[in-house]
Amino acid sequence: MPQIEAIIAQMTLPEKAALCTGATAWTTTPVERLAVPELFVADGPHGVRRVPDAASMAIGALPATCFPTASATACSWDRTLLQRMGQALAAEAIALGVDVLLGPGVNMKRTPVCGRNFEYFSEDPYLAGELAVSLIDGIQSRGVGTSLKHYAANNQEEQRMTISAEVDQRTLREIYLPAFEAAVTRAQPWTVMCSYNRINGVYASEDRWLLTDILRDEWGFEGFVVSDWTAVHDRVAALQAGLDLEMPGPRPRRVQAVIDAVALGELAEATLDEAVRRILRIVFRAAETPKGAGFDAASHHALARQIAADSMVLLKNDGILPLAQGGRIAVIGRAARQAHFQGGGSSHINATRVDVPLDELALLAGDAQITFCAGYPEDDSSQPALIAEAVAAAQAADVALLYVALPTFKESEGYDRADLELTRHQVALIQAVTAAQPRSVVILNNGSAIAMSDWIDGAAAVLEGWMMGQAGGGAIADLLFGVVNPSGKLAETFPLRLADTPAYLNYPGEGGKVRYGEGVFIGYRGYDAREQPVLFPFGHGLSYTTFQYSAPRVSSQTFRDVDGLVVAFEVTNTGAVAGQEIAQVYVHDCAASVQRPPKELKGFAKVALQPGETQTVAIPLDFRAFAFFHPGYGRWVAEAGEFDILVGASSADLRGAVRVTLQSTAALPSLLGPMSTLSEWLEDPAGRAALEPIYQQAMAAMAASVGSDGEERAAEEAAAMVFLAQVPLVDLLEFMGDGLPAAPAALVQGLLHQVHG
Repeated sequence: MPQIEAIIAQMTLPEKAALCTGATAWTTTPVERLAVPELFVADGPHGVRRVPDAASMAIGALPATCFPTASATACSWDRTLLQRMGQALAAEAIALGVDVLLGPGVNMKRTPVCGRNFEYFSEDPYLAGELAVSLIDGIQSRGVGTSLKHYAANNQEEQRMTISAEVDQRTLREIYLPAFEAAVTRAQPWTVMCSYNRINGVYASEDRWLLTDILRDEWGFEGFVVSDWTAVHDRVAALQAGLDLEMPGPRPRRVQAVIDAVALGELAEATLDEAVRRILRIVFRAAETPKGAGFDAASHHALARQIAADSMVLLKNDGILPLAQGGRIAVIGRAARQAHFQGGGSSHINATRVDVPLDELALLAGDAQITFCAGYPEDDSSQPALIAEAVAAAQAADVALLYVALPTFKESEGYDRADLELTRHQVALIQAVTAAQPRSVVILNNGSAIAMSDWIDGAAAVLEGWMMGQAGGGAIADLLFGVVNPSGKLAETFPLRLADTPAYLNYPGEGGKVRYGEGVFIGYRGYDAREQPVLFPFGHGLSYTTFQYSAPRVSSQTFRDVDGLVVAFEVTNTGAVAGQEIAQVYVHDCAASVQRPPKELKGFAKVALQPGETQTVAIPLDFRAFAFFHPGYGRWVAEAGEFDILVGASSADLRGAVRVTLQSTAALPSLLGPMSTLSEWLEDPAGRAALEPIYQQAMAAMAASVGSDGEERAAEEAAAMVFLAQVPLVDLLEFMGDGLPAAPAALVQGLLHQVHG
């Protein structure tokens, strides 16, 4: 790598300012006289969208493999598979001359209506972080960079460029930042992309606390921060906050603004130099990877098929699946001929090839007689004739397969969904066909959760196919005929209706702000806390075999927070066919000083088992598995006490539990202050010790003032304590009159001096 400090020393101020602003829509500014090459970036969460003309923002791109989107791949719960996908993406980036892929996206699915949810992994930060680490490791192991996005709290498309996410510190730390933290601290993406939105009133592109204090100083991020395209409002403020590269370019006025700010002393040139230094490190690192080699399109297509098959989720099955070959099959639905395999917007890939689901089905159906009906129109119109044709075909068949895709006009980047429903025509189609043919299977293609209550009872089986990538048509056929045993499990909850969702009353906000009023209770955390029934719980997914869990145990019944522990259990395939099971571990805090979710995912493992085979699964749980972020201390805290370690097949299908006792090693300072209540003093060990003499005096005075005897007296004292516990100590002391050794305010200050040293 060239001597970066020597290059910076030779660069002019205009050259430095230009390097920090894109030259084109997809490239950085080269400095030819100093042999600084350009850096080429491309959209790439699930495929390389390399446009031929770097100056163009057009959708058209060179052919590349379209892998399943993140909402699909997350349901594989397979770290190794995500790493292999990353390696394939890197190979194609190298072939197409791309240095950095813009992805993955790890934003939380706060609400299922977010139009960009198909690009994100999960409603759970632990799962999203684990999968992001694997994908980033896979891509960067081949010398191609990634851009972790969209940092941070970018959870809706509605007013996405201006909305302010009003979110408290604890919720940010426990829900919206951990996936970014895991990816940065464990995988070191080459770049991090800031989001469009504001967080508590500050644009992410200008948020020094976010871009510098947390990302660099706390997490140790070593790469550069790039803006989402057009996310910068004040270039100088963004540089001062820690945003290094503004995209897209060219933007001559932005470059001049930086030059002028340095000249006027409004921006330290050292700050600009640091941004240049970070960009140059990545530019030269990328240049070490030779570009232009071809890639094996056929093997990548095969990998895309495997990923799609492992990511699809069998939601319901009354025994109709897997299908037997032969017979009469009615294939209904436009998506059977026009595969709906990716989302709309910036991630749209020009696929190398696309498997047609109907054709792939025919290849595995043996001598079956297959009839096809379009079933529903491309638009939102109602066409009864299409339904009548489909019903007739279903009645004449042995089984009906309904391929139903949520159309792009309902779900895409750029806007949020208005509801969780399929189109009215699609719902009517499913209802009519399942009524006419009880042996009906619904195959869905969508990017996020949908409502099914209006029609699911009539369906014999439901297969969630997601936005399945270019090889998804073949993967569906593999699953329908049992060539592959379904193993995917939901990475997000499917609610019964939109009104049940935790963020419902706070979304989409008003007055330019959206209040994250549900706090840490998003997704299954919120449904569990409210005991809200759902359509399909987080972690749910069926198989063609069955699995038994047994003998849950831990490495230590009592453990120190810094040591963590290991939970182990056996999983046995009790069915007749080979299969893969995703075993999940949740943690429940039995008693906490803050409101915590009933349980939280803290570990998982995907195991492949032959019929009758048993494997031992061992999952380590570290300090963070038991901790919450304490705003008062500004740090993660694991409180001493009992925790339940829950083992199961989904968040709602728990198969075993072990209770453990955590011993805290933290020496936490007291948070007592002048207006702390009596209960807060008594709950604080140091506070209670300091207060004890006065507290005993107060209790004696209270007993003397109560004239009753025996049980009646005890009840009155208890009732009084409930009332007094919420009164600030200084106010409570005022009621004690002249018996105090000092004035109440002075007395409290003296007690606080004892407590805080």
